[in-house]
Amino acid sequence: MAKAIQIEEFGGPDVLNWCDVKPSSPKADEVLLEHTAIGVNFIDTYHRSGLYPLNLPSGLGTEAAGKVLMVGNNVKNFKCGDDVAYVGMPIGSYAEQRVFPADRLVKLPKEISAKIAAASMLKGLTAWYLIKRSYCVKPKDTVLLYAAAGGVGLLLGQWAASIGAKVIGVVSSEEKADLARRNGCNEILMSNQKNFAKNIRDLNHGRGVDVVYDSVGKETFFQSLDCLKPHGSMVSYGNASGAVEPIAPLELTKRGSLHLTRPVLFDFIQEREELLIASKELFAMIRSGAIKITIGKSLELKYAAEAHRAIESRQTVGSTLLLP
Repeated sequence: MAKAIQIEEFGGPDVLNWCDVKPSSPKADEVLLEHTAIGVNFIDTYHRSGLYPLNLPSGLGTEAAGKVLMVGNNVKNFKCGDDVAYVGMPIGSYAEQRVFPADRLVKLPKEISAKIAAASMLKGLTAWYLIKRSYCVKPKDTVLLYAAAGGVGLLLGQWAASIGAKVIGVVSSEEKADLARRNGCNEILMSNQKNFAKNIRDLNHGRGVDVVYDSVGKETFFQSLDCLKPHGSMVSYGNASGAVEPIAPLELTKRGSLHLTRPVLFDFIQEREELLIASKELFAMIRSGAIKITIGKSLELKYAAEAHRAIESRQTVGSTLLLP
């Protein structure tokens, strides 16, 4: 018998239950995994709260690393003992053991530990698609980045800086400001600062920015649009303050024919070849030292509710892990 976190209703962190589970044997195209480290991400709170509804009862979590314990009959690319990681569906990574589709796994290079992988698969591949696919950051671009000291923010800042972009980071405290500066941000603006768009232009020689990466959502959406230069790109990829309400396309015209996208990681790694390309590029960036993974908090798996409270109250920096 193994242990896992499950939910039977939507709600706050208190709905997370520490349960006994019995993993099934893997089917022909699946493997049985023993998790070593599990990543906690904001999307997990959306699943828990019902913002992104699940069929209940349900497990939780979309990211983990571990070892292969058993392989199905048709699995050719993995064997027992392989160190692997994954991000994506089906949900249920908050578990000591689980069965998972083999074609959604990636092997870990020797230089990438399970903790680093669990801290970087979702956040790192999110940074990858934001910078390489949603808007292709170029040298000398100016990037405005919210939650610059968060798990995705730290990687985005480093990745954009490695390309040669100027990065303006938005944070909520001096402690987070220091961390963001050490991870690629050239300039810092506090999230509660008045005349936000004007201050952004003051930091950028009177001009709007090329791209905004906004993970906050409802509270900052129009503020972000106001920070862009004509033809700039608004990449809205999170709902930390709530979902953005519908807007008229004319709002983009008023601000200089802006581009707007609302991407999600899983649309960029649907095919196995896409997943392998993305993870290869991420691991290469980590191994080269161009980006460093910050693990801010690690908790035992049974304390997942505490991890959710911390991430929702914005008390965390970097990545948060659950350890079975």
